[in-house]
Amino acid sequence: MDPVVLQFLAAPFAASLILTGIHAYLGVHVVERGVIFVDLSLAQIAALGATIALLMPFAGGDPHSPGVYWVSLAFTFIGAAVFASIHRQNDARVPQEAIIGICYAVASAAAIVAMSKSTSQSEHLQDMLVGNILAVSWPEVLRTGLLYAAIGTFHYVFRRRFLLISIDPDQAAAEGISVRLWDFLFYASFGFVVTSSVSIAGVLLVFCYLIVPSVAAMLYADRIGTRLAIGWSMGTLVSLAGIWFSLQGDLPTGATIVVTFGVALLLMAAVRPLFGRRGAPAATV
Repeated sequence: MDPVVLQFLAAPFAASLILTGIHAYLGVHVVERGVIFVDLSLAQIAALGATIALLMPFAGGDPHSPGVYWVSLAFTFIGAAVFASIHRQNDARVPQEAIIGICYAVASAAAIVAMSKSTSQSEHLQDMLVGNILAVSWPEVLRTGLLYAAIGTFHYVFRRRFLLISIDPDQAAAEGISVRLWDFLFYASFGFVVTSSVSIAGVLLVFCYLIVPSVAAMLYADRIGTRLAIGWSMGTLVSLAGIWFSLQGDLPTGATIVVTFGVALLLMAAVRPLFGRRGAPAATV
């Protein structure tokens, strides 16, 4: 491959690795909590915030301006507070997933209404959904990497609390852990990740990075560590393949990676019976 092309693809591939690293980990929590669409909903809320910010004078029409980022983050924090306040309960009259779905639908509709006032509706809609990861710059990669490293460190330090609340919230409450507080901290840190990720990769690709590697890993492993290893490996290989396919076929990169994730998941599910039965579940905190 032409060295110039490789140099051009270096930053997008590095960004995809960063997205894989943080989202595959968060995906473990999301799958264990049973709130599969929380990322999609938060991502759409972040996109709504960015859309509204773009209509304000301070944005100057630049979707990557600091003002757009902070407005988008503020919207995401509101969503995080809502989701943390409706933590799953066995006796809840309204399922948590229903609230998440409603938030997604309302945020999507509100974004469409806001875009109706924009002169570049179709372009912004495409960027909101599948992003433009090929346009990412090295400074963006560095800033995002540092932010995700800080969030990853935060989760590592308090990993037992986060995992216990995700896997066994009743046990967490019995140990005196404030479930609502740590739920909010989880969703707030999630909000930082989603806000930055959506500006780079779009709503659909961020959702795939979060859910698909975790679901694929669950087909082959019960232990958290093994799931993470499988998820990180899958995300890396799919990112590389998706970027290569988009380059060879002159296809939109974000959408191509999303499709590649889907194909990879189908293949992994198809060959799963060849590996026999798994052992007993052994998720560790």
